[in-house]
Amino acid sequence: RENQVLDDRAMDSMAQERERGITIKAKNTSVRWGEYLVNIVDTPGHADFGGEVERVMKMVDGVMLVVDAYEGPQAQTRFVLQKALAAGLNPVVFVNKIDRPNARPEEMQDAVLELFLELDAKEEQFDAPFLFGSAKEGFARNRLEDEGFDMKPLFEAIVRSVPPPKVEESDEFRMLVSNVDWSDYVGRIGVGKVLSGSVKIGDPIWRLQDGSRPEKGKVSKVFEYSALATNDAAEGVAGNIVGIAGFEELDIGETLASSEDSETLPFVEIDPPTVMMSFSVNDGPMAGREGDRVTSREIRDRLIREARTNISIKLEETGESTEFNVNARGAMQVAVVVEEMRREGFEVLVSRPTVIKREIDGRSHEPFETLYLEVPDDAVGGCMQSLANRKGVVESISANRGRTQMEATIPTRGLIGFEFELLNLTSGEGIMSHLFKEYRPDSGDIRTRRTGTLVSMEKGVSMTYALRNIETRGKLFVGPGEEVYEGMIVGENPRKEDLPVNPTKAKHVTNHRAAGSDKSEALTPAIRFSLERAIEYIAPDELVEVTPKSIRLRKRILDFTTRKREAKRLAS
Repeated sequence: RENQVLDDRAMDSMAQERERGITIKAKNTSVRWGEYLVNIVDTPGHADFGGEVERVMKMVDGVMLVVDAYEGPQAQTRFVLQKALAAGLNPVVFVNKIDRPNARPEEMQDAVLELFLELDAKEEQFDAPFLFGSAKEGFARNRLEDEGFDMKPLFEAIVRSVPPPKVEESDEFRMLVSNVDWSDYVGRIGVGKVLSGSVKIGDPIWRLQDGSRPEKGKVSKVFEYSALATNDAAEGVAGNIVGIAGFEELDIGETLASSEDSETLPFVEIDPPTVMMSFSVNDGPMAGREGDRVTSREIRDRLIREARTNISIKLEETGESTEFNVNARGAMQVAVVVEEMRREGFEVLVSRPTVIKREIDGRSHEPFETLYLEVPDDAVGGCMQSLANRKGVVESISANRGRTQMEATIPTRGLIGFEFELLNLTSGEGIMSHLFKEYRPDSGDIRTRRTGTLVSMEKGVSMTYALRNIETRGKLFVGPGEEVYEGMIVGENPRKEDLPVNPTKAKHVTNHRAAGSDKSEALTPAIRFSLERAIEYIAPDELVEVTPKSIRLRKRILDFTTRKREAKRLAS
């Protein structure tokens, strides 16, 4: 519409997506080109959000691979492309940013074909059309030497290469729910591609689940998705992606049909979770000060709601009324959930990720992953040493234009905290992606943190004088004037053991001048943790206290004497 302000990242509508610069939730829309309606589904690239990719595979009939003309296929490109090729989808490749300085579009075409070869693309997938252009400037070309004025060549390639929706020759309405949305006016909305028949407002409809009795409802709304808007529709027809309201309860993977005798539609196979983290009620001295949703019931209900719309997350009861286990693909996936919760007013304690092991032939097996790295040449030595410390084995290595690509096999445990170490080793220039590979026999002890912590022995307000003395022992996590409590982690000890300290100790003041000189003492700025960094930093006997305003690190057992007694018991 004229004068409408369009966002530069229209599909990334979540606040965290804009802040992190990544896609977290798969979303759909459509654009009309001539007589064709083109449905578009935007998916994440990070493996932690693989469930979002897997659940939409039944909604699409082709895939568009967008590649930077200078950087080429990124490590994370492999993940989504592998899923799409395995699902039998035909790709269309768009080499973007050809107007960028030092662009290498011809080399990128070769790099993409090599990637197709590595991922065992079928012959028809290998013959994918390549287009060159600039999304920012709004043009596409079939050949580099062509002139580009608009996106017409891209739409022509989509129409030519992507088959029309596969629909059944039947008047019976059937749709697989691939996503669930929410409206304050109509409640839960099931989103999916109509496989057969059609549906209108007022039609009787059945909700089908494997192992459950069919539930009857009535269609209260039908929605279509176009450009940046969700619009009311008179009818949902076979082949189109629509939203349907009419049930109070509706979950991803269920089937909506016009007959209770219809068979449920098969859902995609979801890769299993590989890590587990515990969520528990905040029982610290500062509990309830910053959040208003602090009870175990509220935390449990929120996690159940998350598991219903995020199919790669599983919630497990622990037998303790105040603690719950969440199984997921990785720490980043859980960190996104925790960040959403803190923005909603929750207070919660979160543990360090632990891998989900299996017993196979009487032996303990743990998940291993294939790790893809791209780092500056001068950082290769440090990265290989770090991988070796984490029980990683480099399978292949190649260098090109000052960048080195590595492929390694590594236990999932070894990946915990590795991304932050990689950023330090490469001055922020390292890129990584990982895919679940298989379960292998347990690889033994892996120490991903080789330092101890500085733990407060007292409750109170941190003082400059005390922090100045503590700073000589290690790095600080708190600054002066911050409230601390017994068992709270206030710094890092370079040695592997924990060291009790008193950050509340004040300088004995004998005159006015002495008090003033204390305030003027300079301290090294305290290290501030992001939520993800905190989760991956802590040890098994530590927790992250998350509130709407604060991220604190603490011991599981706050009392020093009790903690020491428990450590002796475990050691004996």
